[in-house]
Amino acid sequence: MRSDNHSKLIYMKNIQHMNGSKPRASLARCGSCTTADIHSTIPLSVLSETAVRQLLAPFELELDSVQMRQLLTYLELLMRWNRRINLTAIRDPATCVTRHFGESLYVRRHLELQGTLLDIGSGAGFPGLALKIVFPELAVTLLEPIAKKRAFLKEVARACGFDRLEVLGERLEDFAPKAPDRAFDAATARAVGKLDKLVPLAARCLRAGGRLLLWLSREQAKDLGMGQFGWGRPIALPLSREGEIWVGTNQPWSSPVQLSN
Repeated sequence: MRSDNHSKLIYMKNIQHMNGSKPRASLARCGSCTTADIHSTIPLSVLSETAVRQLLAPFELELDSVQMRQLLTYLELLMRWNRRINLTAIRDPATCVTRHFGESLYVRRHLELQGTLLDIGSGAGFPGLALKIVFPELAVTLLEPIAKKRAFLKEVARACGFDRLEVLGERLEDFAPKAPDRAFDAATARAVGKLDKLVPLAARCLRAGGRLLLWLSREQAKDLGMGQFGWGRPIALPLSREGEIWVGTNQPWSSPVQLSN
């Protein structure tokens, strides 16, 4: 435990050094630093590209200069809009980098997404809109029924120069009956509704062999149950005790399958 805390303090000091800020005395005496402690030392005004790269280091992401500019633009807009409308409960920019961007983009280390993607209940755009940073050729459809949030998503897409992207003001239960005409290659969802309702509706939106990606806690994953998806082993998220990405392959031709352990 002591060595782990020491590593976190070193991580904190490295970020502070790159941002030109001085460490807080209270943190220097901290006996059990968390990522929240580290993040609280980085105000938005000094959240540099170097600091963002350091924050994303545990996620092993290699972003080029264009992708980094898009991420920083997205982050700035998120912080600005979040003061006016409730996009995310996370107010700290550094925590947004790890919890929202890092966890969304981490899938890039494990999967290659191509073709079309449906993001269910987009909210502030995680993971679907953020994935455009690392999968620029992906054609993304964002489902978001709240008008103010749709306006934010469109503004981010415009400012970041994302193309092949549409924002629809529909709920999944209204969109799914029309989806077989489109048959998406992949669908994503994060912190959206009850899984026993979401998963069957998402299946209607996917082609045979299409993939459903769910950002869940271990407790939430217990509710996945059975269905027409073949579920692989979950991808554990860095810096998270419980967070995982579950990837299921749509298998409408097969009988219901159990989750693999």
